[in-house]
Amino acid sequence: MKQKLIFLLFLFPVLAAAQYDISGVVKDANGYLVANTSIQLNHTKYGQRVVSNEAGIYVLKNLPAGTYTLEITSGDFMGFEQVIVKNAPLRFDIQLKNDKDYELDEVAIQGESLKTKIEKKGFAVNIVNTEEASQRNIQTNELLNTTVGVKIRQNGGLGSNVEYSLNGLSGSAVRIFIDGIPISTFGSSFNLNSIPPSLIEQIEVYKGVVPGYLADDALGGAINIVLDKTANTHLNASASYGSFNTFQASVNGLYRFEDSGFTVKASGFHNYSDNDYKVSGRSVVVAGLGGVQTPITARRFNDAYRSTGGMVQLGFTNVNWADQFFVGFTGSDDYKEVQHGAFMTIRPYKGRFLESDATLANLTYQKQNLFIEGLDLNLNGYYGKRNRQVNDTVAAAYSWAGERAIDFRGDEFEYLWGSQQEGGPTLAKIKRNVASIRTGLSYAVNDNHRFLLNHVYSGIDREDSDELVSLLENTFIGTRDLHKNIYSFTYEFNAFDDKLEASLFGKHYQQKSVSVDPALTTDANGDSQVVDEVVSSNKTYEGYGFALSYAILPELTLLTSAEKAIRLPNETEIFGNDGDNVVANSSINPEQSNNYNLGFRFGSFNIKKHQFTVSTNIFTRNIKDRIGLPIENSSNIDDELIVYVNQGSGTSKGIDTQLNYSYDRNFGFNFNVSKFDLKIENRGSQVDVPNTPFLTMNGSLRYSFKDFIQKDARLNLFYTLYYTDEFSYLVPQGSNTVGDEFFKVPEQLQQDFGLSYSFPKNNLVMSFDVKNIFDRPVFDNLSVQKPGRAFYLKLNYTINKF
Repeated sequence: MKQKLIFLLFLFPVLAAAQYDISGVVKDANGYLVANTSIQLNHTKYGQRVVSNEAGIYVLKNLPAGTYTLEITSGDFMGFEQVIVKNAPLRFDIQLKNDKDYELDEVAIQGESLKTKIEKKGFAVNIVNTEEASQRNIQTNELLNTTVGVKIRQNGGLGSNVEYSLNGLSGSAVRIFIDGIPISTFGSSFNLNSIPPSLIEQIEVYKGVVPGYLADDALGGAINIVLDKTANTHLNASASYGSFNTFQASVNGLYRFEDSGFTVKASGFHNYSDNDYKVSGRSVVVAGLGGVQTPITARRFNDAYRSTGGMVQLGFTNVNWADQFFVGFTGSDDYKEVQHGAFMTIRPYKGRFLESDATLANLTYQKQNLFIEGLDLNLNGYYGKRNRQVNDTVAAAYSWAGERAIDFRGDEFEYLWGSQQEGGPTLAKIKRNVASIRTGLSYAVNDNHRFLLNHVYSGIDREDSDELVSLLENTFIGTRDLHKNIYSFTYEFNAFDDKLEASLFGKHYQQKSVSVDPALTTDANGDSQVVDEVVSSNKTYEGYGFALSYAILPELTLLTSAEKAIRLPNETEIFGNDGDNVVANSSINPEQSNNYNLGFRFGSFNIKKHQFTVSTNIFTRNIKDRIGLPIENSSNIDDELIVYVNQGSGTSKGIDTQLNYSYDRNFGFNFNVSKFDLKIENRGSQVDVPNTPFLTMNGSLRYSFKDFIQKDARLNLFYTLYYTDEFSYLVPQGSNTVGDEFFKVPEQLQQDFGLSYSFPKNNLVMSFDVKNIFDRPVFDNLSVQKPGRAFYLKLNYTINKF
């Protein structure tokens, strides 16, 4: 039997357990058909989401007999219905209630949303819904930045380098995934700011402890972008324009042939910005005669960004042998001008820019109840090429006024090394062959016990060259290969009528790096010859952890989790990257941490038309060999180049708290605060990690006006506040603190305002957003200033039937 099962697992599925459809129509309280209603199937083993078409029809495909909960969302209406599938297809029509007849406490006892179910599994996790954001001019990164414990660290405007901080751990300690595939596979041109929220079903933010199904070396946490997998025919298009000549457009659609299940999916995006916003500060000066420096407020002038990309997939959905089967192609490219190095230096760049492109083939296969009930298979893989080139051939020096810089005599001058960045002119190019394959197999013994086996492989074969150096010099440029395998095994169970839920997992990490550098040697006869000097490393590590939740009361849940986590050095940290001003460090060690979370979730509490939820999480991260930038001091603060090093051991301790409140579905308020300290050993003493804000707060308000101007139209008003406490990007320089304020980033309070108008039927939405209303200076990494006040207008159009 065991051999037979192993054999079957490697065959393409042709058989399945008896399965049936749930179908029906959606009507409002007056009996009219309702389009664009979301029906989410919530179940411990199965999950589907569909949207009713123009005729109000919905179909949930291929379900075994059993009891299911339907989560129904239409505009501001949300309700739950329980259905039972017996040994036949089920016809179930959905009736939406009038607003005045509907109260939250009526549905609270009928079921929990999928978001709530995930957030109650024991992990320190937040689920971010994107439906509202998809209709506004909000980037995915902005949406994440309002999440408790999350801080987005961005080096400037649209297209600039972004790092994600979770409870103080940032950089590569936080892994970003798109449907479980590391986002690094797609290259710089396909990033979270390039993916419009309309393409995203939800965002999962795991802090400290990462579940086994996202097997990867995520030391500080993981952000998983779950793309919309709705199998209904639809088309969505949006376009926005705003300050700094910023234009963004996206389109995505799906067409499914109902008889065969053959499905075509396509999406595309285009982003452009001049990024010519105003900046000021200690480095934004103009040097005159005698070297006198005059502070000015200047516009960035060499910071334009453009990215374009798309994806096409062909396959089948909701057929007997597959829930999802797609083969496709992803392509993208971008262009980014570089204004300065890692810091805002006195002499900015003009003429230095980066170009990137990526072409990837992809395969997706998902099947629930593969051969036997409870056995599920998920396979997602990408393979292709990524290229990146640094163009730096301009020798002229410039000032922040955008004009040629002068020396102390008043003469224009050029850099002796012949380029903007020290090191000489370059057209350095990095070619990469990349592959990433994620496989997940799970088996649910019954409703109480489930086993999961997951594996992720990531590989990079890298070759460097430079068109401005001689053929001989290019001959002596080496190759770099990095391969990573991570396995995880998970056991999940629940007991006491689902009051207790637990997940136990173990992870195995393996990373192999190979550096090949040609060298010139002399043989026994005295003749010169080229030989390859090979340096390789193959290391393995083990990790493990658990997550547990217990419902003490129906509205009070205890959540706790822990993990021994490993973070392997990435390609940039090991091999360097000229485009990002990063120097190689082949001797860097993996980062390790023991992570602990303890939290409570109170709610949801429903009192008449009031609903509120409070959640809190206390966390500790004990870190060994933390990877980051060198502990800064005033002597290297103007360096153009950076290198990642093992800073030492450290500890992060803190607390997150979040409050969500809504009234009558017209008014919404949420507030969250994250406070922690992050200390690391430096020269025998504990110091605060520099360039890290230790206190952040976010708040938002929403109010809706129904039937505004037109019947069934809606006006939504939004207000968002971001607070970041003062922090320094230098460690204390001994007992003498004179001049330390020079390197402090002051506390920041940014406020945004937005409105959106939904026309009847919700097909067309127009939105207007004002970012940084009061034009306050805002900073992130190393005091690099971000854009000030900005205005954006967006149109979003959706059709659900061709």
